[in-house]
Amino acid sequence: MQVKVHAPLKVYFEGPANSVTAENDTGPFDILPGHKNFMTLLKPCTLTVRVEQRPDFELKIDRGVMHVKADRVVVFLDV
Repeated sequence: MQVKVHAPLKVYFEGPANSVTAENDTGPFDILPGHKNFMTLLKPCTLTVRVEQRPDFELKIDRGVMHVKADRVVVFLDV
């Protein structure tokens, strides 16, 4: 699946990934390839993007919005 993590003036991560882990009001969750359409507000957490044969990308966030559709995950951060 394709993942993009960005703020208004900076792209933190963009590329293929195996999974994304974050947290919303109901708790921690994972997004995997084939996930149903999904949109949520993110709460303060460590956003983790797992990429095959590379170290995990981790970013501490305060808040953001995640949108998942057709194996594309977009995380927009309010920084």
